[in-house]
Amino acid sequence: LWPWLLASSGLSALVQLVTLPFFPDSPSYLLIQKGNEEACRKAIRKLWGEGDHQAEIDDILKEKATMTSTKNLRVLEVIKERSLRWQLYILMTVMTTLQLCGINAIYFYSFEVFHTAKFEEYLIPYVSLGVGLCECLSSILCSTLIDRFGRKVLLWGGYMLMCSVLALLTMTLSLQHQFFWMHYFSVILIFLFVIFYGIGP
Repeated sequence: LWPWLLASSGLSALVQLVTLPFFPDSPSYLLIQKGNEEACRKAIRKLWGEGDHQAEIDDILKEKATMTSTKNLRVLEVIKERSLRWQLYILMTVMTTLQLCGINAIYFYSFEVFHTAKFEEYLIPYVSLGVGLCECLSSILCSTLIDRFGRKVLLWGGYMLMCSVLALLTMTLSLQHQFFWMHYFSVILIFLFVIFYGIGP
């Protein structure tokens, strides 16, 4: 079954390969990069139907004017630019915490936790697949929540819940030899951690 699951990812690539030539180019790309206003109008009509789309074209032209007046900075210039310092700090903090949040450790040790929880050997790959599906579904859920709550709330909430789950997971793994039901609690916590990771960071 696993070879088929791995091969299934090629199906979406094949669909894209076949269908993408029939999609129109991005209107902003045609107007900003190519400078072709007529092709831009044609692409807009193909995407949004007939009608007056002058407002959208004006927005793209404003974006083009902003881009031409903005200087492109090299990496060292970005680091030295004082006006971009806080944005750079925030970006570095978010990226660092994303790498060190523990999701890789959870994926690495989840098989051992499932094995300790007395799951049958043939069931463990399916439980691991369930963990991956949880991350996928929570990422889809995040796209609906981000408009309502905002990125900052989801980041703070996600990291706080992930910290709480990791603290509880440390306790359950420490006590798993004293209480038989701790194994199952650890499995539930792994699923919760992955869900909170998908919703937050």
